[in-house]
Amino acid sequence: QSDGGFTVTTCDLTTSKTNVGYFDHVIVCSGHFSTPNMPNFEGFERFPGRILHAHDFRDATEFRGKDVLIIGTSYSAEDIGSQCWKYGAKSITVSHRTAAMGYDWPTNWEEVPLLTKVDGQTAYFKDGSSKPIDAIVLCTGYLHYFPFMEDKLRLVTANRLATADLYKGVAFINNPKIHYIGMQDQWFTFNMFDAQAWWSRDVIMGKIDLPTQEVMISDVNDRVAREDAGQDDYDAIWYQGDYVKELIDETDYPSFDVEGACKVFKEWKGHKKKNIMTFRDNSYKSVITGSMAPIHHTPWKDAMDDTIESYLLN
Repeated sequence: QSDGGFTVTTCDLTTSKTNVGYFDHVIVCSGHFSTPNMPNFEGFERFPGRILHAHDFRDATEFRGKDVLIIGTSYSAEDIGSQCWKYGAKSITVSHRTAAMGYDWPTNWEEVPLLTKVDGQTAYFKDGSSKPIDAIVLCTGYLHYFPFMEDKLRLVTANRLATADLYKGVAFINNPKIHYIGMQDQWFTFNMFDAQAWWSRDVIMGKIDLPTQEVMISDVNDRVAREDAGQDDYDAIWYQGDYVKELIDETDYPSFDVEGACKVFKEWKGHKKKNIMTFRDNSYKSVITGSMAPIHHTPWKDAMDDTIESYLLN
Protein backbone atom coordinates (compact mmCIF):
# COMPACT_ATOMS: atom_id res chain seq x y z
CA GLN A 1 0.00 0.00 0.00
CA SER A 2 1.03 3.63 -0.48
CA ASP A 3 1.10 4.09 3.30
CA GLY A 4 3.63 1.26 3.69
CA GLY A 5 1.09 -1.30 4.84
CA PHE A 6 0.00 -4.55 3.25
CA THR A 7 -3.20 -5.97 1.81
CA VAL A 8 -3.62 -9.63 2.79
CA THR A 9 -6.22 -11.79 1.08
CA THR A 10 -7.20 -15.07 2.74
CA CYS A 11 -9.57 -17.87 1.81
CA ASP A 12 -11.42 -20.08 4.29
CA LEU A 13 -11.15 -23.47 2.59
CA THR A 14 -14.11 -24.85 4.53
CA THR A 15 -16.48 -22.19 3.20
CA SER A 16 -14.58 -20.85 0.14
CA LYS A 17 -15.14 -17.38 1.60
CA THR A 18 -12.49 -14.76 0.80
CA ASN A 19 -11.49 -12.03 3.22
CA VAL A 20 -9.25 -8.99 2.79
CA GLY A 21 -7.31 -7.41 5.66
CA TYR A 22 -4.87 -4.53 6.01
CA PHE A 23 -1.73 -4.81 8.13
CA ASP A 24 1.29 -2.73 9.08
CA HIS A 25 3.63 -5.74 9.20
CA VAL A 26 3.64 -9.28 7.78
CA ILE A 27 5.52 -12.13 9.47
CA VAL A 28 6.04 -15.26 7.37
CA CYS A 29 6.34 -18.38 9.54
CA SER A 30 5.36 -21.08 7.07
CA GLY A 31 8.69 -22.91 7.12
CA HIS A 32 10.72 -24.25 4.23
CA PHE A 33 10.69 -28.03 4.61
CA SER A 34 7.40 -28.82 2.89
CA THR A 35 7.88 -28.13 -0.84
CA PRO A 36 10.23 -30.79 -2.27
CA ASN A 37 13.04 -29.95 -4.65
CA MET A 38 12.39 -32.47 -7.45
CA PRO A 39 15.29 -32.75 -9.93
CA ASN A 40 14.68 -34.65 -13.13
CA PHE A 41 17.18 -37.01 -14.74
CA GLU A 42 17.16 -38.57 -18.18
CA GLY A 43 15.11 -41.75 -18.16
CA PHE A 44 13.00 -41.00 -15.09
CA GLU A 45 9.82 -40.96 -17.16
CA ARG A 46 10.46 -44.55 -18.30
CA PHE A 47 11.73 -46.01 -15.04
CA PRO A 48 9.47 -48.95 -14.10
CA GLY A 49 10.03 -48.72 -10.34
CA ARG A 50 8.93 -46.15 -7.80
CA ILE A 51 10.48 -42.67 -7.66
CA LEU A 52 9.67 -40.64 -4.56
CA HIS A 53 10.98 -37.67 -2.61
CA ALA A 54 12.05 -38.02 1.02
CA HIS A 55 8.99 -35.90 1.86
CA ASP A 56 6.79 -38.86 0.89
CA PHE A 57 8.87 -41.65 2.48
CA ARG A 58 6.84 -43.52 5.09
CA ASP A 59 7.68 -47.23 5.35
CA ALA A 60 11.10 -48.78 4.82
CA THR A 61 9.62 -52.27 4.62
CA GLU A 62 8.38 -51.33 1.14
CA PHE A 63 12.00 -51.61 -0.01
CA ARG A 64 12.85 -54.96 1.56
CA GLY A 65 14.87 -57.08 -0.89
CA LYS A 66 15.27 -54.18 -3.33
CA ASP A 67 18.25 -52.30 -4.75
CA VAL A 68 17.60 -48.72 -3.63
CA LEU A 69 19.19 -45.64 -5.21
CA ILE A 70 19.27 -42.53 -3.04
CA ILE A 71 20.12 -39.18 -4.62
CA GLY A 72 21.49 -36.65 -2.13
CA THR A 73 23.76 -36.68 0.91
CA SER A 74 22.15 -34.84 3.80
CA TYR A 75 20.19 -36.06 6.82
CA SER A 76 17.37 -37.53 4.78
CA ALA A 77 19.83 -39.64 2.80
CA GLU A 78 21.47 -40.87 5.99
CA ASP A 79 18.20 -41.67 7.73
CA ILE A 80 16.27 -43.17 4.83
CA GLY A 81 19.23 -45.21 3.67
CA SER A 82 19.76 -46.49 7.21
CA GLN A 83 16.08 -47.35 7.59
CA CYS A 84 16.04 -49.24 4.29
CA TRP A 85 19.21 -51.11 5.31
CA LYS A 86 17.72 -51.96 8.69
CA TYR A 87 14.51 -53.34 7.21
CA GLY A 88 16.22 -55.55 4.66
CA ALA A 89 16.96 -53.67 1.45
CA LYS A 90 19.22 -55.72 -0.81
CA SER A 91 21.57 -52.78 -1.41
CA ILE A 92 21.82 -49.03 -0.86
CA THR A 93 23.51 -46.80 -3.44
CA VAL A 94 23.89 -43.10 -2.63
CA SER A 95 24.64 -40.69 -5.47
CA HIS A 96 26.36 -37.42 -4.53
CA ARG A 97 26.77 -34.20 -6.49
CA THR A 98 29.85 -32.78 -4.74
CA ALA A 99 31.22 -35.15 -2.09
CA ALA A 100 30.46 -38.49 -0.49
CA MET A 101 29.23 -38.54 3.11
CA GLY A 102 32.25 -40.67 3.97
CA TYR A 103 30.88 -42.71 6.86
CA ASP A 104 31.83 -46.33 7.47
CA TRP A 105 28.74 -47.85 5.86
CA PRO A 106 27.66 -51.52 5.89
CA THR A 107 28.99 -53.81 3.17
CA ASN A 108 25.87 -53.54 0.99
CA TRP A 109 26.08 -49.74 0.94
CA GLU A 110 27.95 -47.81 -1.77
CA GLU A 111 28.54 -44.11 -2.47
CA VAL A 112 28.89 -43.06 -6.12
CA PRO A 113 29.15 -39.78 -8.09
CA LEU A 114 26.14 -37.98 -9.54
CA LEU A 115 23.53 -39.88 -11.50
CA THR A 116 23.62 -39.06 -15.22
CA LYS A 117 20.73 -41.14 -16.54
CA VAL A 118 18.48 -44.14 -15.99
CA ASP A 119 17.90 -46.67 -18.75
CA GLY A 120 15.21 -49.15 -17.79
CA GLN A 121 16.30 -50.39 -14.37
CA THR A 122 19.96 -49.49 -14.81
CA ALA A 123 21.37 -46.30 -13.29
CA TYR A 124 24.46 -44.69 -14.84
CA PHE A 125 26.79 -42.40 -12.90
CA LYS A 126 29.27 -39.63 -13.69
CA ASP A 127 32.32 -41.89 -13.19
CA GLY A 128 31.08 -44.30 -15.87
CA SER A 129 29.84 -46.93 -13.44
CA SER A 130 26.33 -48.38 -13.52
CA LYS A 131 24.09 -50.40 -11.25
CA PRO A 132 20.70 -52.14 -11.41
CA ILE A 133 18.09 -50.45 -9.22
CA ASP A 134 14.51 -51.11 -8.19
CA ALA A 135 13.56 -47.80 -6.53
CA ILE A 136 14.80 -44.21 -6.37
CA VAL A 137 14.50 -41.90 -3.36
CA LEU A 138 15.22 -38.20 -3.95
CA CYS A 139 16.86 -36.76 -0.83
CA THR A 140 17.40 -33.49 -2.65
CA GLY A 141 16.10 -30.98 -0.16
CA TYR A 142 13.29 -28.46 -0.18
CA LEU A 143 12.43 -25.11 -1.71
CA HIS A 144 11.69 -21.81 -0.04
CA TYR A 145 8.23 -21.49 -1.56
CA PHE A 146 5.99 -18.51 -0.89
CA PRO A 147 3.43 -18.35 -3.72
CA PHE A 148 1.21 -16.10 -1.61
CA MET A 149 3.80 -13.31 -1.52
CA GLU A 150 4.08 -10.60 -4.17
CA ASP A 151 7.25 -11.05 -6.23
CA LYS A 152 9.03 -8.04 -4.78
CA LEU A 153 8.29 -9.24 -1.22
CA ARG A 154 9.19 -12.90 -1.76
CA LEU A 155 12.34 -14.30 -0.13
CA VAL A 156 14.60 -16.14 -2.57
CA THR A 157 17.44 -18.00 -0.87
CA ALA A 158 19.32 -21.27 -0.75
CA ASN A 159 18.95 -23.51 2.29
CA ARG A 160 21.89 -22.25 4.31
CA LEU A 161 22.72 -20.85 7.73
CA ALA A 162 23.10 -17.30 6.38
CA THR A 163 19.94 -16.60 4.44
CA ALA A 164 19.96 -14.10 1.61
CA ASP A 165 18.35 -10.67 2.08
CA LEU A 166 17.40 -11.01 5.77
CA TYR A 167 18.86 -8.53 8.25
CA LYS A 168 19.67 -10.39 11.47
CA GLY A 169 18.28 -13.41 9.65
CA VAL A 170 14.74 -12.01 10.03
CA ALA A 171 13.94 -8.60 8.48
CA PHE A 172 13.58 -8.55 4.68
CA ILE A 173 16.03 -5.88 3.55
CA ASN A 174 13.93 -4.89 0.52
CA ASN A 175 11.01 -4.10 2.84
CA PRO A 176 11.87 -4.53 6.54
CA LYS A 177 8.22 -4.51 7.55
CA ILE A 178 8.25 -8.08 6.22
CA HIS A 179 9.82 -10.58 8.62
CA TYR A 180 10.66 -14.20 7.84
CA ILE A 181 11.01 -16.61 10.79
CA GLY A 182 12.93 -19.90 10.69
CA MET A 183 14.24 -19.63 7.13
CA GLN A 184 17.76 -20.86 7.92
CA ASP A 185 19.22 -24.33 7.64
CA GLN A 186 19.13 -25.51 11.20
CA TRP A 187 21.10 -26.96 14.05
CA PHE A 188 19.01 -25.06 16.56
CA THR A 189 15.30 -25.19 15.82
CA PHE A 190 12.55 -23.98 18.15
CA ASN A 191 14.84 -22.03 20.46
CA MET A 192 16.11 -20.17 17.41
CA PHE A 193 12.57 -19.62 16.08
CA ASP A 194 11.51 -18.26 19.47
CA ALA A 195 14.53 -15.94 19.69
CA GLN A 196 13.75 -14.66 16.19
CA ALA A 197 10.11 -14.12 17.15
CA TRP A 198 11.19 -12.14 20.24
CA TRP A 199 13.47 -9.99 18.08
CA SER A 200 10.71 -9.47 15.49
CA ARG A 201 8.27 -8.45 18.21
CA ASP A 202 10.70 -5.89 19.62
CA VAL A 203 11.31 -4.37 16.19
CA ILE A 204 7.58 -4.02 15.58
CA MET A 205 7.02 -2.51 19.04
CA GLY A 206 9.80 0.01 18.50
CA LYS A 207 12.17 -1.44 21.11
CA ILE A 208 14.79 -2.17 18.43
CA ASP A 209 15.56 0.38 15.73
CA LEU A 210 16.46 -0.89 12.29
CA PRO A 211 19.48 0.69 10.58
CA THR A 212 19.70 1.96 7.02
CA GLN A 213 19.34 -0.45 4.12
CA GLU A 214 23.06 -0.07 3.43
CA VAL A 215 23.88 -1.32 6.93
CA MET A 216 21.39 -4.17 6.61
CA ILE A 217 22.92 -5.29 3.31
CA SER A 218 26.36 -5.20 4.92
CA ASP A 219 25.05 -7.36 7.78
CA VAL A 220 23.75 -9.97 5.33
CA ASN A 221 27.02 -10.02 3.40
CA ASP A 222 29.03 -10.38 6.59
CA ARG A 223 26.95 -13.35 7.74
CA VAL A 224 27.34 -15.06 4.38
CA ALA A 225 31.11 -14.52 4.44
CA ARG A 226 31.43 -15.88 7.97
CA GLU A 227 29.44 -18.99 7.10
CA ASP A 228 31.50 -19.53 3.94
CA ALA A 229 34.71 -19.28 5.99
CA GLY A 230 33.68 -22.26 8.10
CA GLN A 231 35.62 -25.47 7.55
CA ASP A 232 33.32 -28.17 8.90
CA ASP A 233 30.13 -29.02 10.77
CA TYR A 234 31.64 -27.95 14.07
CA ASP A 235 32.18 -24.44 12.70
CA ALA A 236 28.56 -24.46 11.48
CA ILE A 237 27.31 -25.46 14.94
CA TRP A 238 29.13 -22.62 16.66
CA TYR A 239 28.16 -20.19 13.90
CA GLN A 240 24.47 -20.76 14.56
CA GLY A 241 24.99 -20.88 18.31
CA ASP A 242 26.58 -17.43 18.16
CA TYR A 243 23.63 -16.22 16.07
CA VAL A 244 21.11 -17.43 18.65
CA LYS A 245 23.09 -15.76 21.45
CA GLU A 246 23.16 -12.53 19.44
CA LEU A 247 19.36 -12.47 19.22
CA ILE A 248 18.97 -13.33 22.90
CA ASP A 249 21.35 -10.54 23.91
CA GLU A 250 19.23 -7.98 22.03
CA THR A 251 15.91 -9.01 23.62
CA ASP A 252 14.49 -10.32 26.87
CA TYR A 253 14.19 -13.86 25.51
CA PRO A 254 14.82 -16.31 28.39
CA SER A 255 18.47 -17.24 28.15
CA PHE A 256 19.68 -20.85 28.14
CA ASP A 257 23.00 -22.62 27.86
CA VAL A 258 23.64 -22.10 24.14
CA GLU A 259 27.28 -23.13 24.46
CA GLY A 260 26.20 -26.30 26.24
CA ALA A 261 23.80 -27.06 23.39
CA CYS A 262 26.63 -26.57 20.88
CA LYS A 263 28.73 -29.05 22.84
CA VAL A 264 25.88 -31.59 22.72
CA PHE A 265 25.60 -31.13 18.94
CA LYS A 266 29.36 -31.65 18.69
CA GLU A 267 29.21 -34.79 20.82
CA TRP A 268 26.33 -36.14 18.72
CA LYS A 269 28.22 -35.39 15.50
CA GLY A 270 31.28 -37.16 16.92
CA HIS A 271 29.20 -40.26 17.64
CA LYS A 272 27.94 -40.22 14.04
CA LYS A 273 31.46 -40.02 12.66
CA LYS A 274 32.57 -42.86 14.92
CA ASN A 275 29.75 -45.20 13.87
CA ILE A 276 26.87 -44.06 11.69
CA MET A 277 24.89 -47.21 12.49
CA THR A 278 25.11 -47.04 16.30
CA PHE A 279 25.09 -43.30 17.11
CA ARG A 280 21.34 -43.43 17.78
CA ASP A 281 22.00 -45.66 20.78
CA ASN A 282 23.68 -42.84 22.72
CA SER A 283 22.09 -40.60 25.34
CA TYR A 284 22.51 -36.86 25.86
CA LYS A 285 21.97 -34.42 28.71
CA SER A 286 19.36 -31.65 28.50
CA VAL A 287 20.92 -28.20 28.80
CA ILE A 288 17.60 -26.98 30.22
CA THR A 289 16.93 -29.54 32.98
CA GLY A 290 20.34 -31.16 33.34
CA SER A 291 18.76 -34.61 33.14
CA MET A 292 20.06 -37.43 30.95
CA ALA A 293 17.72 -38.87 28.36
CA PRO A 294 17.14 -42.60 28.94
CA ILE A 295 18.94 -44.97 26.61
CA HIS A 296 16.45 -46.75 24.37
CA HIS A 297 15.43 -50.20 25.58
CA THR A 298 16.65 -51.86 22.36
CA PRO A 299 19.65 -51.04 20.14
CA TRP A 300 18.43 -49.09 17.12
CA LYS A 301 19.38 -51.71 14.53
CA ASP A 302 17.40 -54.37 16.43
CA ALA A 303 14.35 -52.22 17.25
CA MET A 304 12.02 -53.33 14.48
CA ASP A 305 8.81 -52.02 16.06
CA ASP A 306 8.60 -48.33 15.14
CA THR A 307 5.29 -47.66 16.86
CA ILE A 308 4.94 -44.92 19.45
CA GLU A 309 3.83 -47.55 21.95
CA SER A 310 7.12 -49.41 21.60
CA TYR A 311 9.12 -46.21 21.81
CA LEU A 312 7.42 -45.19 25.05
CA LEU A 313 8.23 -48.49 26.77
CA ASN A 314 11.38 -46.84 28.17
